[in-house]
Amino acid sequence: MDAVMQQAVVLLAGWSSGISVYLTVALLGLSGRFGWIDLPSGMDPLTHPLIIALAILVFAVEFVADKIPFIDSAWDSVHTFIRPLGAAGLGAMAGTQYGPLAQTGYALLSGTIALDMHAVKASSRLAINTSPEPFSNIAASVAEHSLVIGVFWLFIKHPYLAVGVILLILVATYFFLRMVWGFVRQLFRRDKKPAVS
Repeated sequence: MDAVMQQAVVLLAGWSSGISVYLTVALLGLSGRFGWIDLPSGMDPLTHPLIIALAILVFAVEFVADKIPFIDSAWDSVHTFIRPLGAAGLGAMAGTQYGPLAQTGYALLSGTIALDMHAVKASSRLAINTSPEPFSNIAASVAEHSLVIGVFWLFIKHPYLAVGVILLILVATYFFLRMVWGFVRQLFRRDKKPAVS
């Protein structure tokens, strides 16, 4: 596997892990097992049927939890650590054949991208939870998981186009997180204003 495609797989793994690390492991495992994606040799353990089955099982739990208001935010808060660490682990696996330096670089890249996507997912779901009806939650969850599956499919068919889509999404997340941060600061400023008697 050439270095460019290896880095593309690391980018894909990091981005999708920020949304669902379990779905990512399952899709990488299936893609490698059936030859849809040429995985780096360090990722070969992901193609084992037991790893794929375990990832699908935990993803099934996440799939349900992610659609229940406030349960999804509790799940996200726990996964603030799990998603970036899982992505970093995948990055380290991808760099195995190039040694510790590449492993560390890939782990940092993948983990940072996952943290960015996780921040977008968690903050947008918190905002959605302010709505009393559950349907927006379900729609957001289905859209997130569909996006991951769609980008994996695009990566299988047109890897460079998929990389372009991921990079565009990552640029958009920068502006989204700035907007969210500005909104949060305004809320805190409002809370600090003295009450008018």
